[in-house]
Amino acid sequence: MEWDDNQNQCIGELSFCSEMRSVRLQRDRIVVVLEHKIFVYNFAYLKLLHQIETIANPKGLCLDGQLLATTSTKGTLVLVYYSVDGSLLQEVRRGVDKTKIYSLALFLNAQWLAVSSDKGTVHVFGLKFNSGSPGSIRSQSASEPPHSSLSFIRGKVSPPVIRCCKRP
Repeated sequence: MEWDDNQNQCIGELSFCSEMRSVRLQRDRIVVVLEHKIFVYNFAYLKLLHQIETIANPKGLCLDGQLLATTSTKGTLVLVYYSVDGSLLQEVRRGVDKTKIYSLALFLNAQWLAVSSDKGTVHVFGLKFNSGSPGSIRSQSASEPPHSSLSFIRGKVSPPVIRCCKRP
């Protein structure tokens, strides 16, 4: 349901034959992820723009399509690929102990990668490639502190541990 709080009424509704696994919103798009399909709608008129068949996706994972983040079978390494040509953009280490990864999230124009696991931790990595041009490397001093836009998290996330990692 698309709800207008100002008018206090439903202004649009979408229904599906199977359970919705995830919904993503942008200024002009609604993306609905089912287990075997992804639907992209125009936000203003709920007009179907794209319908994409996928492999089984029970967790409703959804990226913008340019980047792919994946983990090793042990959950210790996280790899970020450029989906257009399959090139590896960055590899980061989450830890050394085997773990089950619950979630991978790229955010703030792919400047950051968050990884949560069954260890009760969330690791946040600064990514070193320029998301506007995925093959290029940002120039950054190794001694430069992590970006401060995540400072709002301190003191608000408990019990998981937040670890911010400097960009390599």
